Order: sequence, then C-alpha cells, then structure tokens
Amino acid sequence: MAVSTLDDRAWSQSIVRQDEVDKYLSDTGQDFINEDLIHKQLSDARDPDPRHVRDILAKSREMQTLAPEETATLLQVTDGDLLEEMRVTGLEIKLKVYDNRIVTFAPLYMANHCVNSCTYCGFRRENKEMHRARLSMEEIRRETRALAGEFGHKRLIVVYGEHPLSDIDYLEESVNAVYGVRVPTKKGHANIRRVNVNAAPLDIASLKRLRNVGLGTFQVFQESYHHETYKRVHGSKTLKSDYRWRLYAMHRAQDAEVDDVGLGVLFGLYDWKFEVMGLLAHVRELEKTWRGIGAHTISFPRLEPAQNAPTSRNSRYAVSDEDFLKLITVLRLSVPYTGMICTARESKEIRDEAVLRGITQMDASTRIGLGAYSTHYDEQEEARQQFMLGDSRSIDELVRDLAGMGYITSFCTAGYRIGRTGERIMRLLRTCTEGNFCKLNAILTFREWLDDFASPDTKEIGEALIRKELAGAADRTPKLHRKFSDYYERTVKGARDLYV
Repeated sequence: MAVSTLDDRAWSQSIVRQDEVDKYLSDTGQDFINEDLIHKQLSDARDPDPRHVRDILAKSREMQTLAPEETATLLQVTDGDLLEEMRVTGLEIKLKVYDNRIVTFAPLYMANHCVNSCTYCGFRRENKEMHRARLSMEEIRRETRALAGEFGHKRLIVVYGEHPLSDIDYLEESVNAVYGVRVPTKKGHANIRRVNVNAAPLDIASLKRLRNVGLGTFQVFQESYHHETYKRVHGSKTLKSDYRWRLYAMHRAQDAEVDDVGLGVLFGLYDWKFEVMGLLAHVRELEKTWRGIGAHTISFPRLEPAQNAPTSRNSRYAVSDEDFLKLITVLRLSVPYTGMICTARESKEIRDEAVLRGITQMDASTRIGLGAYSTHYDEQEEARQQFMLGDSRSIDELVRDLAGMGYITSFCTAGYRIGRTGERIMRLLRTCTEGNFCKLNAILTFREWLDDFASPDTKEIGEALIRKELAGAADRTPKLHRKFSDYYERTVKGARDLYV
C-alpha cells in the first residue's frame, strides 16, 4: 500500500501538537538539555579523585539516582583498577535489585514505511531499494503464532515506522491482534502476555488509546540529545526533525497515565559521554515531574550498517567496544534501579560481557525484517530490514548460554498485569524488594519454557539451574514459599501462567 509524498507530508504537519510541547518548557521557553552545562560538568570532572569515585559508588549502592556531576566523574575514570571496581559494583547492584534474572523478548516489526530522512536508518524515505511493507492483521497473527508457538516468547516489542500507514488506528488493531493469538503446546497453550511498543511520538489522546489496549512499556528513543547533531542527522523538513516533540514524548505518555516508559540513545551519532549525560538528564527530569517515576528501561543501541544510510557507516563518533561496555557500567551506576536492555545489534561476545555489567533484558531469535519469523528468509538481506544484526543466537541457544553463566531466563510478565507498575514498581525496585516476587515467577516461567520448548541439552542445563534456585527459594521468601511450591508443582503437571 502506498501513500503519495504530498499526502504523507500533509499528514506530518498535522501530527505535532505544539501545546503538548510548550506546556513542559521552562519559564524562559527552554528544554531541559543544557548543553553548555553538560560540557562544563564533563570538563570539570577530569582526573577524578579515587576517593570521590568510591563515595559515588557508595551512593549507587543506596539505589539513589546520581547527580550529573557524579555521573560525569564516573565517565572520566580511566584507571583500570577503578574501572573494575565500577564494574563489580554495577553487577552487585544489578543482582541486589533484579537477582540473577535476565528477561527475554523478541522484536516484531509491523511496518517500515517512513516519512523521515534519518541518515543512519535503512527505513529512510530516500532509500528506494528498501522492500516496503505493512503487515496485515492475518500476517501479524501468523508472526505471533511463530513467536509464541515455535520460540516460546511471552513478551514482544512491536516496532513501527513513522507514517500515516502506522497511525493510532493501526497501532491499536495490531496490538489487539497480537494479544488475540493462542497456540497449543505440549502441555497447554502459549500466548504473548506483554506487548511493548516502539513507535513514533504520539499525542496524549492517542497514548490513552494505546494504554487502553494493553500497552506495556512505551519506547521512544531520542537518538541524540545534542541539538545540532539531532538536526544534522534528521534534516529540517521532516516530522522527526522536531527535537522537542520527540524529547517530551515521555512527558505526554505519563500525562496519559502510561505507567512504564523506555528511553534510549543511538550511540555513535555524537560524543558518547555527552549522550549518557543527556539520558541521565532525561531520567532526572521525569523523576522530578512525576513523583519519582523515571525510566522503566534504558536502551543503548550502537550504530550498525544499514542500507543507503551514510551515517551508519562513517560516523566520526563511532563507539569502541571498550567505551560501549564502560557506558553500560556508568548507566547501571547512575540509575541503579532501572532496567537496561542490550539488543542483538551487538555480538554474542559483547552481550555476554554486558550481562556482567548489569543489564537486565536481552532479545533472542531476533529477526527484524517484516514477516521474518514465519517466512524464514535470510536475515542478512539488507533490503528487508532497518540495520544489520550482530547476535543471531536462537532463544534456545541464549537460554542455554545464560544458564551456563548462572543466569535464569525470565519469561515473567505478571507484575505488569497485577499493578506492579509506575510508582509502585519504582518503590519496589529502589527498596530491592521487587525481586522477591519476580524471582519466584521467573522460576515458574522458566519451568514452563523448558517443558514446552527447550532442546534436550538446554533442558538439562536449565533443570540443573532450577534445582539450585529451588534450594534457596524457601529462605529468600518464606511468606510466599507455600504458594510458590504449590504453583511450581502445578506447572510441572501442565498448568500455565501461574504467578505470585
């Protein structure tokens, strides 16, 4: 289906609600990204005193959001011993808040028509070689059946281009289509239990509609917090070129009572230290405005090669592996209670190391071309996808690798469905009590997945890990243990979707 250039430009002009930007600006009409101040904070933090660094690490252990000056200090650490202390502290914090769980999900691309001209993206309107498509409702159901029934996924992030074909009506209908699929398994049925959405910025009324169809986390990545870079890579005459419309997308989401929001930066467009400071500023602004509720998740994709996208291949700000792992560590320390996502853009080796830096979520069996889960075409075919992937592991391989590292793969979505969201989930995370529920639910969902989907080798390794987890469950949560034990036995016998 095609829409004329004239039509989609007229549509773009109708999208931005300036009143839903201006209401959030300062009294002087400024947004919250103060570039001069960020550069000064980074400059002032050079050659940090090790004692000061250790004081900051102590604050992170108390689950407090770091001040910008403190994050700048961590970003400027170069001493190898101090960097290792930071890594160890970040992992300690992650285990304290989230335990040894890694949540898994899959991305499902719904449509790749786009009105924008992002110089780093294969979906950009100028890329005439891109195979454009929008999934029909039946195609979405077919993809969902594969994701839930073949791979065993319980959680998706659905992804859309910015285009009139991906308007709020389509978003609503497509999310409903995903939730409507149930697939028979060995002992019961499989279905998607949580749909997160990565889409263009929406107005408040549209966000309320999306919330009402069962939206999980709403993701909008700023791409770059540096105003001039943002303008350079997005142009001046596209919908996405409006920096502030995008910047305040999460303010509108919270005004629409969307409990969980996800932030992100595309690292490699500008100086990575500046972008980390921008992410922190965004988190702090949300917390200041919304009763301490900041980002539910933070993502940190790096530039990857994309078809006919010049910035994706020759950026002067490309981030090295060493710096990439450092920024993950700093983010874990700066917002110690926030979920952190490392995607299959990265290689297996980088993602395995990122686990030891405190990440909490990873995708698996990832295919980013439209219709790719049910048609099984070559994932290296540039004309069908936004960028190239780095980690092609199946979910079975990822589960097995994580279990070998001592990490349990969690398929749990219970907390969201019983109200542990927004202000409540932030309080539980900051007090390190959220894991008391989620660890038990992780074991239940892991048991489900092993019985329904695991290969023999993965099941053997996974069951060894479960035996270890069960041995410590009673001591960890004695008040919940009787209920959990009953649910576990029922799950072994074939019950599904039980949670405490």
